[in-house]
Amino acid sequence: MALERVHLCPPLRPGGDVVTALARTAPPPAVPPSVDELMVALAEVADPEIPAISIVDLGIVHRAAVAADGRIEVELLPTFVGCPAIDAIRLAVGERLATFGRPVHVSITFEVPWTSDRITPAGRNCLRESGFAPPAEPQDVRCPFCDSANVAMDGAFGPTLCRSLFYCRTCRQPFESFKAI
Repeated sequence: MALERVHLCPPLRPGGDVVTALARTAPPPAVPPSVDELMVALAEVADPEIPAISIVDLGIVHRAAVAADGRIEVELLPTFVGCPAIDAIRLAVGERLATFGRPVHVSITFEVPWTSDRITPAGRNCLRESGFAPPAEPQDVRCPFCDSANVAMDGAFGPTLCRSLFYCRTCRQPFESFKAI
């Protein structure tokens, strides 16, 4: 069932009307999702800058819970103050958790600082497999392509503040490394 026409001009061809669906709000399910179910759903949300890693494996999900009123609440830790991807992540989290049929509130917190220690072992492996060196001090960075320690830092700051640019002298591949924070 359509609400109304969106475009005021006549359609270009038969069936060319663009319409919006009538929004129906279903009552939330009787049993709220568990924290484990929320975390499984959040593990499906990829980091927009490095889609190979989920926000759970990146360690930026600080807290996920269902409030007494049934609302899903999630707190995210940005990797850096002013992280350019945080709004995109907040929207993706809200969209993914909306599938539980409950109101979702996603907030940003600085209750504890994000550190690279929060990246899970699976997340570190995802980084390596996608061509990023996992967090390490600059002198300990290894090439994610050939595992060589014969690397040079090209720039302390990569495309974002949380990454540095490196070059492998062995396989001659440029790569990025998460900073150890």
